[in-house]
Amino acid sequence: MASQSQDDYSCPVCHEIFKDPVILSCSHSFCKECLQQFWRTKKAQECPVCRRRSSNQHPPLNLALKNLCESLLKERNERRSSGSEEICSLHSEKLKLFCLEDKQPVCLVCRDSQQHENHKFRPIDEVVPSYKEELSKALKSLQEKLKHNEKLKREFEKTVQHIKSQAEHTEHQIKQQFEKLHQFLRDEEEATITALREEEEQKKQMMKEKLEEINRHISALSHTIKDTEEMMKDNDVCFLKKFPVSMERVQISSQPDPQTPSYPQMPSGALIHVPRYLGNLPFRVWKKMQDIVQNTPVIMDPNTANPFLVLSDDLTSVRRSESKQPLPDNPERFDEYCCVFGSEGFNSGKHCWDVEVKESSDWSLGVTTASNKRKGREFFKADVWSVLYGLFVGSGFRVKQKLERVRVDLDYDRGIVLFSDPVTNRHLHTFTATFTDTVFPFFEFSSSLKILPFNSQYTLHL
Repeated sequence: MASQSQDDYSCPVCHEIFKDPVILSCSHSFCKECLQQFWRTKKAQECPVCRRRSSNQHPPLNLALKNLCESLLKERNERRSSGSEEICSLHSEKLKLFCLEDKQPVCLVCRDSQQHENHKFRPIDEVVPSYKEELSKALKSLQEKLKHNEKLKREFEKTVQHIKSQAEHTEHQIKQQFEKLHQFLRDEEEATITALREEEEQKKQMMKEKLEEINRHISALSHTIKDTEEMMKDNDVCFLKKFPVSMERVQISSQPDPQTPSYPQMPSGALIHVPRYLGNLPFRVWKKMQDIVQNTPVIMDPNTANPFLVLSDDLTSVRRSESKQPLPDNPERFDEYCCVFGSEGFNSGKHCWDVEVKESSDWSLGVTTASNKRKGREFFKADVWSVLYGLFVGSGFRVKQKLERVRVDLDYDRGIVLFSDPVTNRHLHTFTATFTDTVFPFFEFSSSLKILPFNSQYTLHL
């Protein structure tokens, strides 16, 4: 079969091996679908090769040719499965050329066929190196992309674990804080109820004493009444003998005693002073709670902290660590400068906070815009309004003397940032600007910093 020309098995219309070949009366064969398509296009039932008209709208199947084509396809598949990929599937010739237009290997017969007319060809061994080089570059790019995605996947997985750890730690802190509040409320409840019980006992004791006094008074009256009634039952002579004494006794018992009234009255203030316990109870407890809770005007955002920084549980103090913490490299986090942002930005109003800096030999603090870059070393090249001390290099006003605290007064609407020493009440520096972006407090230091709780006596210097 291989010795025969491949054209004997190719449809003159599609130039492929016949599929369901049909034969016309002129003895030419075509794929059934190719012939029907040709007739629909020409709108005439004529042979695509010799143009002879066909009277049969449904020409018969060329069964012999169909069997030969199926045998050819079977043989081709067997060659492919046995690894004979270098043999042309159409012409059973060795593939030696590469068609530049169709981008596929071809044999010498393919080159001369109508299917590849006016196409350009190159020897396969000339094309392969350049194509391998091109594919190698594309593969390298793909490998780098895969490597990047795998790294990104590990970062995402680490972030998921960090989120879980954050949630668990935060939940623990929430429970601890609420337990303190619950314990305070329980203590207040117990103290209030104890005071109530003490007043109850005091009032009950007072009423008990009053009852005992009344009982003694009743007993004395009862004895007088009984003795008088008995005396009145005596004969006339005895009655008259006892009358003066009995009458005097009755009269004395009937007269009111300045110290012991004949008819004891309910003492004033005998009842429980209910308003003392229930009056504005939640408000009074809340006022007491203010003595045990602290309000820090600025707290730090752990999601912005450099991995070498460790924040306290209440997020008001931070220290520098010798080892890097395994934290996600999220966009908000500093990676070069040992900085941390405040958790809340400001876009209006007046704000004030004190920072304890005495533990750090080098520090820088102030405000900056929310859009300032936190990656790399571009941070201090943007809008930063700060004071700094020590060896730190950056924009801002440099303080020469060592301080214990620094107060920051921000008036966003007027565009003023004022720094002062709250210990000596001495002015350090004032910046003026026109704020258009949200500004955040930021902190950089060498050892540790602490934001101090709010004091109602703070006064803005603006």
